[in-house]
Amino acid sequence: MTDRRRFLAFLAGSPLLAAAGLNERVLRDLGAGSHRRAAAALQAAQQAVQDGSLIARASAALNVFDFEPVAKKKIPIAHWAYLATGTDDDATIGANREGFDRWALRPRRLVNVDEPDAGVTLYGTRYPTPIVINPVGSQKAFHPLGEIAVARAARARDHLQVLSTVATTSIEDAIKARGATVWFQLYHDVENWARTLQMVQRAERAGSAALVFTVDLLAGSNREAMIRGARRDPRHCVDCHLGGAPLPGVSAVNDRDIRRKPNLVGYPDVPRIPETGTPTWEFVDRLKASTGMKVLIKGIVTREDAELAVQHGADGLFVSNHGGRAENSLRATVTSLPEVVQGTRGRIPVICDGGFRRGTDIFKAMALGAASIGIGRPYIWGLGAFGQEGVETVLALLRKEFELVMRQAGTKNIAAITRDHIVARN
Repeated sequence: MTDRRRFLAFLAGSPLLAAAGLNERVLRDLGAGSHRRAAAALQAAQQAVQDGSLIARASAALNVFDFEPVAKKKIPIAHWAYLATGTDDDATIGANREGFDRWALRPRRLVNVDEPDAGVTLYGTRYPTPIVINPVGSQKAFHPLGEIAVARAARARDHLQVLSTVATTSIEDAIKARGATVWFQLYHDVENWARTLQMVQRAERAGSAALVFTVDLLAGSNREAMIRGARRDPRHCVDCHLGGAPLPGVSAVNDRDIRRKPNLVGYPDVPRIPETGTPTWEFVDRLKASTGMKVLIKGIVTREDAELAVQHGADGLFVSNHGGRAENSLRATVTSLPEVVQGTRGRIPVICDGGFRRGTDIFKAMALGAASIGIGRPYIWGLGAFGQEGVETVLALLRKEFELVMRQAGTKNIAAITRDHIVARN
C-alpha cells in the first residue's frame, strides 16, 4: 500500500498526466478503498492510453460506457467539465453508482418470459420502457443539434423526454421534434414570480403535460471540476459566453448568459412580482394554482419531504441529487428511494435518477418501488459521440439489458417486479 501511494504521488506530479487526459481524481480513486471506484479509475486510465479501442460507430457499443470516452474526445474541455462535474470532490457521483451494490438480484427460473412487457403508464400515457430522458442543460455544447437530436431519438424510441429551462432549444421546438408532449423542468426566476409564471404558461401553451420543479439546487452547489475544466480550456468564445470564458450557461462574472437559452427570453414586459427568499412549500401551492399541468417536484430524498409533497398536492416526485451535482451528501438516490416511496404511500408516482448505467440498476429501482427511472449523462455521452444515433443506441442498450434482467428474474411485466426479487448485501 505504501509503495502504491508513492507511485500515485509520483504520477500526480507528472506532466504526462494531463496529456493522457487523466486528472488527480482518477489517481485518488485508484488508491480508494472502494473496489468499484478503483476499477472505474483503472478503466479510465486504460482508455486514456488505448485510444485505438474507442468505438468508431454507435452500433459497435456493447454498453453505455463505450460512449463516454468517445464523447470526451469530441467535446471541448470546458463543455465536458460542465457535464462531468459533481459538487466539491465529486464523491456523490461515485456514491450514486455504489448505491446499486447494496442490492443483489434473486433470479427465478422456469417462467415463460420470451417477450417481457417493460412498459409503464404515466398520467395516462403509455411508454414501452420506464427509462425517462432527464433534463440536461446546454445540450448544443455537446452536439450542434443538441436537444433536437435528443427529441428525435425520443420520438424514434418512444421515450418520455424532460426539457431543461436552460436548454439551448425552446420548448416549442422540442415538442415539435418529439412529435408528442415533452415535460418542462422548471428553474424559477429567483427575483420575479411574474416571469416564472410566464414560463409556466408558455410551457402549458406549447403542449407540455407536466411541470418538473427542481428543488435540489435552491441552495446552490460547489462545482469545482467544472471551474477547473474551464480554466484549462484555451478558447475565447464571446459569441456563446459573456466574457469569453467557455463555461456553458455562465459568464466570466458567474451570472447567467441567456443568449442561447430560448426558454428564458422572448417574454413581454409585465409588472414585477418580487420573490423574497428561497422558495418554501408555499411556492409549490402557487405552482399548483397557476397551471393545469401535472406538477412534480425533483430533488426529494427523504420520507418527511415526500409526505409534505403529497400534502401540498404534488402529482409526482423525482428522487434526485442532480446526478451528484447538488449537495455532497454521499447518499445514493437508490438508497433514498425506499423511504421516499414509503412517504408517498403509493399515492403519487416516484421517478428515481442518479447513476443509472445498467439494466440491473433499473430493475433494482423498480423493485424498490420506482414508477420510472431517469438518465442524464449516458444519453449525453451518446449525443456527444454520435448525435441522434448515439442517443438512440444508448436507449436501446439500456432497454435490452433491462428486459434481459426481467427474463432472468421471471418477471413478465413491470407489476411483477417486487421487493422479493432483490436482497440486501452485506
